[in-house]
Amino acid sequence: MPQANWRKHKLAAYKRGHRGELLASVALMLKGYRILARRYKTKLGEIDLIARRGDLVAIVEVKARGSLAEAMDAVNHTAQRRIDAAADLWLARQPDRQKLSIRYDLVAILPRRWPVHVVNIFQG
Repeated sequence: MPQANWRKHKLAAYKRGHRGELLASVALMLKGYRILARRYKTKLGEIDLIARRGDLVAIVEVKARGSLAEAMDAVNHTAQRRIDAAADLWLARQPDRQKLSIRYDLVAILPRRWPVHVVNIFQG
């Protein structure tokens, strides 16, 4: 792929990711979650969204795919390890960490559909 096309492709993917995360945030807020962080970066990995409802903290991976099955498959073992490690670092910095419950969720951004929230996509 020529350099200019590669840059266009990367920029389009970056914008698509931001739009997907924004849409996922709105969907979660409508379900009563408060968004604590977007694109939380650590040395071990990145968490797309961190959302909280009461004492439940949802570590949310956002995937824009053609189908729900494709989105779920994209959260493979390697991604799970990376997300879990980043979540551990986030949790260690929380003063009320003792009372928090952590859950790993997926929000799938699918064509021409409202985002699909899949709770407990994996165990940390």
